[in-house]
Amino acid sequence: MSSYKTDQRHLHHRGREFHFVSYEGRVADPKRGIEASDPTWFLVRAGKRWAAVPQVTDQGPEELDGRLTRWLDENAFPAKTVKA
Repeated sequence: MSSYKTDQRHLHHRGREFHFVSYEGRVADPKRGIEASDPTWFLVRAGKRWAAVPQVTDQGPEELDGRLTRWLDENAFPAKTVKA
């Protein structure tokens, strides 16, 4: 039995609330075509989840919030385009 404990973070960014959940990594299973993965934070919304950032042991909440915020800026918000 695993000793992994799932964690959650709620983050307010750009006037919206985002919910992140950490999930345990998994071992590879070549017979089923499953690759190994590390523990990861996922953005959870409307019954779906998207891998965001790897989970880092002993990371402080401020540092984690910074990493999740950067991920949101890079992935959840479209870049502004400059018209020529």
